[in-house]
Amino acid sequence: MKKQLIASLVGGLIIFIWQFLSWSILNIHGAEFQYTASQDKIMECLVQQNLEDGAYYLPQAPTGSTSQEEQAFMESSIGKPWATVSYHKAMNMNMGMNMFRGFVVDVVAVFLLVWLLLKITNLNFNTTLLASLAVGAMGYLTIPYLNSIWFETNTIGYIIDTVVQWGLIGAWLGWWLNRE
Repeated sequence: MKKQLIASLVGGLIIFIWQFLSWSILNIHGAEFQYTASQDKIMECLVQQNLEDGAYYLPQAPTGSTSQEEQAFMESSIGKPWATVSYHKAMNMNMGMNMFRGFVVDVVAVFLLVWLLLKITNLNFNTTLLASLAVGAMGYLTIPYLNSIWFETNTIGYIIDTVVQWGLIGAWLGWWLNRE
């Protein structure tokens, strides 16, 4: 159990550091959030609508519409502008708690991977590396990539993160778990 805990803590730290580099210093995800000179006008309009905190897909048929009304609405929207908006009434800059929660999630993710890897008989470095990359690929394909299909977003940053962070984890675990 000690070996699994050390593997998870170090692995979680590796992912955490990569994520920090990816989102800040390296700015790999810069294309996902673009600047607009109209941001003040857009924010003013959103505030005036007295929205509740949440995510909005625009345009959308009103709640309670029949399936026929929804279908007609969607057909009338084809070719017109659309947007997704994540709206919050107040910016929360509690970076300490967010970073702590992020680190815990990273450690738990690596712990689960280690648990799976330790179920493999004759585990070796190559199997560990490839299995780690496969787990990362499954996460990428089923969340960021599927979302990019429906919401037409850029996932280049996420595929880079997948390969680098799960490759690093695979290398770390391949060495750590297979040493005697």
